[in-house]
Amino acid sequence: MKTICIFLIAIFISTSISAQSALLDGYVQESITNSDALRQQQFQLQRNLYALEEAKGLLLPSVNLLGQYTLAAGGRAIQFPIGDLLNGVYSTLNEITGTTRFPQLENVNENFNPNNFYDVKVRAAYPIVNPDIRYNKQIREQQVDLQQVDMDIYKKELSRNVRVAYFQYLQASQAVRIFQNALTLLRESLRVNQKLYENGIANPTVVTRSKNEITKVEAQLTEAQNNAKNAAAYFNFLLNKPFDTPIVEDSTLVNVNYAFANALDGTTENRDELRKLLVAQGINQTILKMNEAYKIPKVNAFVDAGSQGFDFQVGNGSLYLLGGVSFDLPIYAGNRNKQKIKIAEMDVAAVGAQRDQVADQLALQLQTSLTDYQSALQLFQSSRSQVESATRYFNDVTKRYREGQVLYIEYLDARNEITAAELQQSINLAKVWVKWVEVQRAAGK
Repeated sequence: MKTICIFLIAIFISTSISAQSALLDGYVQESITNSDALRQQQFQLQRNLYALEEAKGLLLPSVNLLGQYTLAAGGRAIQFPIGDLLNGVYSTLNEITGTTRFPQLENVNENFNPNNFYDVKVRAAYPIVNPDIRYNKQIREQQVDLQQVDMDIYKKELSRNVRVAYFQYLQASQAVRIFQNALTLLRESLRVNQKLYENGIANPTVVTRSKNEITKVEAQLTEAQNNAKNAAAYFNFLLNKPFDTPIVEDSTLVNVNYAFANALDGTTENRDELRKLLVAQGINQTILKMNEAYKIPKVNAFVDAGSQGFDFQVGNGSLYLLGGVSFDLPIYAGNRNKQKIKIAEMDVAAVGAQRDQVADQLALQLQTSLTDYQSALQLFQSSRSQVESATRYFNDVTKRYREGQVLYIEYLDARNEITAAELQQSINLAKVWVKWVEVQRAAGK
């Protein structure tokens, strides 16, 4: 198995980020509990458990009540001329004895098909030697393991999707707040400009421009609110809840001063995808062993206890006890058994090659996710500096504008710059969290 273990020097060492938000962990657990798809997989798991119990039952003796009743007419028959053989002798004996003690007999004509005949019995059977039953039980056990791995993979994928959707919702909500703040600033600016115009200090163009900017930001706010609503609907969809269910926000996850680790590490050793292929390979190996066991004879024992006779008569020799042993050993089957072995060998080799390929793909995924996390973190740190710079510039321009030292257009540019910087910062913050989730998923966590 090819694995990768990448360790990068971390400037900041903290506890696992996943443990930082019990709220988000609770949402993840809720999504797992409410998942309809996961319940379907649980039904499939239970089905495989029942199939395993069925396979175990094949190793135990079986007892069955069997019965049949036949009516027949015609068909092949055996003729026995008992009358022709004995009637002359019986006639002579009657003459000698002066009696009729010896009757005349009819020739016997007995059909092979029994008429008005019943046979009822209890049969107990036990497989003494049967490799197929033992290997079938192993395959059922491995199928249970395979289904369990599938459930683990789905849980981790669902956990990843819920976390990503939550961070996207937080970013969309942040965008709404940014536009609301911008709108508050613009309305205050409109109030100031209106006063200036009324006092003859500003021209009417400034008031008109302020109103236009408010209209533009209101449209952007509406779009941001719709995006937040859609993000919330998708998040609630993953939790299998009504789309309009309120979502509790974790303020620590939108804190721009959150101390992210400058580097993360991970390994693909524990990826469930590799474990799934290992189980699948084990199933193919068991099938190979089962095919190779064709030379072992299948030996079964049975015992019958019952009654048979005509006209439903019981007794007078109708009761019987019959036991025996049977075996089945193939001698020639046109090389079909050998071909089955070769096919199973190819299946084992194919899964092994697939596992090597998947190991390489998972290693590449981890390497890429680690690199993407570092890039996203650098972008976020850069955007945070841009917001700080834009904030200082906006405050300076605002002060100078109120003193009449700069034009309104400069004030608008400063306001647009800080809004754009804050939006980009919120987007980059969400990217850092999403890339962190990708690293955790790539590392099989």
